[in-house]
Amino acid sequence: MSAESDIRRGRPLIVVDADEVLLRFLEGLEAWRPSRESFLDLQGYKLTGNIRRTADREPLDQPAVTELLKTFHATAGLDLMPVAGAAEALAGLAPHAQIVVLTNIAPELADNRRANLKAHGIDYPVLSNSGLKGPAFARLAMAAAAPAVFVDDIPHHHASVAAAHRGAHQVHLVADPRLFAAATPAPEAALFTSDWREAHRHIAGVLGLP
Repeated sequence: MSAESDIRRGRPLIVVDADEVLLRFLEGLEAWRPSRESFLDLQGYKLTGNIRRTADREPLDQPAVTELLKTFHATAGLDLMPVAGAAEALAGLAPHAQIVVLTNIAPELADNRRANLKAHGIDYPVLSNSGLKGPAFARLAMAAAAPAVFVDDIPHHHASVAAAHRGAHQVHLVADPRLFAAATPAPEAALFTSDWREAHRHIAGVLGLP
């Protein structure tokens, strides 16, 4: 799949994020950190200010964090472990809906991300995105012209989707328990959870499945 032209009209759509929704991003970042002379000091739901240099314990500034994440995504971020229950939940929904992974990753890395997901039984089209996800979701949902569900861990993406496409059904899912505890539920989302079993039941109800 390369664009909304590949969406099947009239079939329900589930658009799902990758990091901290399907893949264990934070655990992967922590495992990679020691070799990068810094450490994660998780004090809230953000990375800037919470990644610190080992030498002096000072936080990395935003440009340094951006560069660090760019490097991580292009290396260790392409070999992450799956979130528990994600593959099973999506497999149960796939006969009833088309599923697209919408991930903020460089376009040239999308195939590698799909390979990472496929290795864990999560084999769906992957679309790369940059910035807020509302516009991309709206294009996909309009092409589907059917019930559309958005699953993501980032509140500002939920706000963007709500503004871009009226009628979107939103699930705020944060897999890592530490991040879940630190997160503020997105007011646009009908469900705030860290559990794919709960998310599966909720989405099935939205789609009218038994």
